[in-house]
Amino acid sequence: MKIFQRPYWLWAVWLCFWPVCANADYTQHPNAQVFIDRMVQEHRFEREPVLAILAEAKQQQSILDAIARPAEKTKTWAEYRPIFLQPQRIDNGVQFWLDNQQALQRAERTYGVPAEYIVAIIGVETLYGKFTGKHRVIDALSTLAFDYPPRSDFFRKELEQYFLLTREHNQDPLINKGSYAGAMGLGQFMPSSYREYAVDFSGDDWPDIWQNKADAIASVANYLHRHGWQAGQWVGVRARPENKIVLDEPLSIAPPSLTVADWQARGLQPVIAVDAASQANSLALMGVLGTEYWLTFNNFYVITRYNHSALYAMAVHQLAQAIYRQGFEKIQEKKPQ
Repeated sequence: MKIFQRPYWLWAVWLCFWPVCANADYTQHPNAQVFIDRMVQEHRFEREPVLAILAEAKQQQSILDAIARPAEKTKTWAEYRPIFLQPQRIDNGVQFWLDNQQALQRAERTYGVPAEYIVAIIGVETLYGKFTGKHRVIDALSTLAFDYPPRSDFFRKELEQYFLLTREHNQDPLINKGSYAGAMGLGQFMPSSYREYAVDFSGDDWPDIWQNKADAIASVANYLHRHGWQAGQWVGVRARPENKIVLDEPLSIAPPSLTVADWQARGLQPVIAVDAASQANSLALMGVLGTEYWLTFNNFYVITRYNHSALYAMAVHQLAQAIYRQGFEKIQEKKPQ
């Protein structure tokens, strides 16, 4: 069932009341006119409804404060890991898997992405749907599009995409809520990602990533699949340095270009047997017990397409592995015969 839905005729109602409510708002922002013109000329929106929506958008200082201090840029791995590798998050992940086993099995068959990684991303993003965001998406995107110069171009494009998706799905753009960056639903999709990757898994012609867990699960799996997830391949393995050549290797979220054999020649040995021809990056993380060394593979890189952070990808990987280890027997018992 669609949520946050308002029929198109209510756009006309907004238009009727717009002159009354317009005062100090984003229609007055110096950059707003260019945005409005683009929506009208390129996407055939009526000017007045766009003005009415922007008139209701509010700048949120809390959003500007939050985006200035993302955890991935301010924390070490030793500080970042305990946020996500908690017993409760692991337990809840097992339960989410059990509760949504049919959708997860179908998504794994369809897209080739293991269920535990789909679950882990939803667990890291929203604690399995418990915290999907408290900011109105229109406020978040408008604040960042017009009042956050470092990334205003990116967020203006996302605001444009948000207008388009709400029109396509007959939604009320003033009601949807999400993160401080405008990410939405269980998997925290930005509007452009929603339009490109969100999947209707329940057959109602509506990719409901807010309340329909099957749609959210399929959408996460489709995102990873479309970014090149390789079924049955490694994500990351611990490694052991044999000389100091690896100490200066940066955290890398680029596609792997060297092979495991190349890294072995440089003095970085995987602690378990890995195909020497597999392409891999090296990764050094400052953990509780000192520097941790890893070899990371294509699927690790794919996770960084979801969030461009090696810390994020490693948290997803380790949470997925913990959920799998803890829940394997329960999942097997519940599988349909």
